[in-house]
Parts: sequence; C-alpha cells; structure tokens
Amino acid sequence: MVTLAEVAQHAGVSASTVSYVLSGKRSISVTTRQRVERSIQELGYHPNAGARALASNRSNIIALMVPLRTDMYVPVMMEIAIAVATNARTHGYDVLLLTGEEGPDAVRRVTGSGLADAMILMDVELDDERMPLLRATDQPSVLIGLPADTTGLTCVDLDFGATGALCAEHLALLGHRDIAVIGEAPAVYERHTGFAERTLDGLRARSRELGLRVLHRPCEGGYDAMALTLARVFDERPGTTGFVVQNESAVEPLLALLRQKGRAVPEDVSVIAICPDQVATQASVRLTSVAIPAQDMGRQAVEHLIAKLEGRGKDEVVLLAPELTVRASTGPAPAAP
Repeated sequence: MVTLAEVAQHAGVSASTVSYVLSGKRSISVTTRQRVERSIQELGYHPNAGARALASNRSNIIALMVPLRTDMYVPVMMEIAIAVATNARTHGYDVLLLTGEEGPDAVRRVTGSGLADAMILMDVELDDERMPLLRATDQPSVLIGLPADTTGLTCVDLDFGATGALCAEHLALLGHRDIAVIGEAPAVYERHTGFAERTLDGLRARSRELGLRVLHRPCEGGYDAMALTLARVFDERPGTTGFVVQNESAVEPLLALLRQKGRAVPEDVSVIAICPDQVATQASVRLTSVAIPAQDMGRQAVEHLIAKLEGRGKDEVVLLAPELTVRASTGPAPAAP
C-alpha cells in the first residue's frame, strides 16, 4: 500500500503539503497541487479512511436504512438502494446499508456512534417511530417516503395519491364502473406503510368524484392467495371489470386466473399495475402501468442530502409526478348484458 510519505517523496514536497492538498485546509499553489495530484494518480494512493475521518470529523459515509421485509417487493427496494449508492459515490460518499427491522434503535445507533455523516430512510410508515428521533438530531437525513406529518423533514417520493387517482381516471374514461384494487400483503396496511395507504386514499377519493365503486382486497401474492382473493372479489362484486394491482407478486397469478375463468384481458376485464416497467412489459399481457421511478427517487434523495451536508439544504417534500403508460391490458368496459 502506497503511503503519504511516498507520495511526498515522489512529488518532491513535504508530507504536510500532501496532507494539505488532500484536506484543502491550507492554500497550496496551483503548480504544487498539480504535482502532488499527478503523484497521487501515478502511485495509486488512497487516503486511509480512518485517519481521514479523525482529521475531518467526517466519515464520508451515508447510512441507508432499508428494512428487507418478506412482505415487500425487494427488487424495487434494491433498485432504489443501488441508485443511492451510485449517486452518493459521485459526491465522494460510500453507503452503509442497514437492512434489519430495528426501527428507532437503528437511528440511535447511527447518530450515537458516528457511523455515518447522514441518513436516508426507506419503508416509511405514516406514524413512523423513527421520526421524533430524526427531528431531535442535528444529523442530516432524507426520507424516501412520506409519514403523516412531514414537519421538519425532507422527503422524496412518487406522488402515490396522484398515482391512485390517475388509475381511477383511466378506467373511468374507458367506461368501467366497478373496480377492484388488489393490494399489498395485509401486514403492509397493518403497519400503515405510507405508499400503500396514500395510493388507496387517492384512488378512493377520485373514484367518489367519478362515480366508481371500489373494492379493496389486500393479497399476499402468489397463485393460491390470488385465487382466494379473486374469488372473493367476484363473489362480492360480480360486475367488476377493472383491476388496479399494487402488488408485483400478484400480477402474473391474476392474469393466469382471469384466463382460467374465461375473462379475456382487455376485452372482458382491464388491468392496471403500479409497478416497475420491467414487470409491466414482461407480463403475459403487456400491462398498462404507472412506473415506480426508483432511480430518480434514489438520485433525488442523495442530491437533497448532499445539499444538507453542505449547509444549503432545506426541509421540503418532493413528490414525483406519476406517468401512466397505456399498453395491451386496458380497453373499453364490456357492454352490459
């Protein structure tokens, strides 16, 4: 491993000069700085992270709290996490991934130990127990998600309320009047997870305005669970012709079961999914969908966090506008018999 002293010898300067070039704590002439930087590059020198942290009181690490629960669609969570890590690196930060379901304890551990300079939190609940701790600390943080009360917080998320409304509008324009929402697993609603609750609220509110009847049924996902859920839907509302699916694991089972029941998509039943484009385009029927902008959410969260770390950020809520892409799974409601 190349040492700072070796860089100094190669550049023909003192070790302290190399240190000042790295830290920026003192003004160094352009010629000397360039000579030192050339030596650093040629020798492949990397400053010791521990020593740098002690000298600057900074770890150059961002803690990303992303509980990996079995009832959540992990690929979306990890796509956001990768976007956070990639964008953080462009600003000189590494990411510490915290995947346990620790709640407030994880926040205390990060703020009390100096593990990281700042935090990004995912899987946000409406009444999230981590929020009081975030408001009480000086450590910068950004949420990917919205709690019920956003006072004193910076939040980035898809506008899930508008997403639900957009789905209702699309089905209403096609003449559908009875629609069913196939939601996330029951535990997601029991925790009052923000994105699921806000989607449902937005869809219900717009449906009332448009005269639609809405039936919401949570679903564990998978073929057997979807079979039971679909049977309940048609037992309670035999005239259901529109489905909104916010559960990636339920998409393909739903399409297969509709085929088994002789209900063609989109001739007899229309289906909209709230999911990544990859899920929508690779389904057995190319799905009309509202995409989850995972990469944009991760990028914007990092940009707002860096602004806070540099003293130029402010508390704000950033909602990304939903975009609905029409594909082969939605069409005019069938004529009444």
